Amino acid sequence: MQKSTKADLTVESLLGKISKGKKLFTHRTGTKLFSQGEEADAIYFFQPGRVQLTVVAPLGKKAILSTMGSRDFLGEECLVGDSRRTSTATILEPSTVFRVEKRAMLQAIHLQPRVSEAFVTSLLARSANLEEDLCDQLFNHSELRLACALLRLSRSRHARLRDVNVPGVTYKKLARILKTAPSKVIFFMNKFKKLGLIEYRGDGDVKVMSERLTDMVLHA
Repeated sequence: MQKSTKADLTVESLLGKISKGKKLFTHRTGTKLFSQGEEADAIYFFQPGRVQLTVVAPLGKKAILSTMGSRDFLGEECLVGDSRRTSTATILEPSTVFRVEKRAMLQAIHLQPRVSEAFVTSLLARSANLEEDLCDQLFNHSELRLACALLRLSRSRHARLRDVNVPGVTYKKLARILKTAPSKVIFFMNKFKKLGLIEYRGDGDVKVMSERLTDMVLHA
């Protein structure tokens, strides 16, 4: 018997083994794949593209759960009984998405061991990433998370330099990394600038004073 290889555990191979109940769609920015409270009747697999999951509390407060992209999937709650959508999925950029009907996905999982293995492996990996990201959002306030993000960007370029120029840093890019509003990013970037932790003229290059910023993080 041929052993399963690492390649067998990819989303691409999983989709390749589902022949019925699968359809490819191209969606525009702003399109809602599904909304909170709707009947869950399909699971979605992304090729190129990006989507944001949000949830609205009973009192009307909206929260961002996650932002996903290529090779991610969402809507797996459809596989559990007569479930409803627990969040709203909104397309953030032009995206190519495979929609797999609930019945087709369940049949593939039950009848094809490799499909089941690939899906469970992907689901566990994604759940771990979501849990880590949620903990980060709950226990680290935006100012500290922004400081850590700037340090990661600077160290990815020059790990040993005290002051590092990082090109192409925009408010929107940082807001996507932190999953927060650009206005918060602007506020804290201006604060860091006044404290001498960075040099920044607006969207573009930013000079990170690594030692000073690290000291701020350690004493936060």
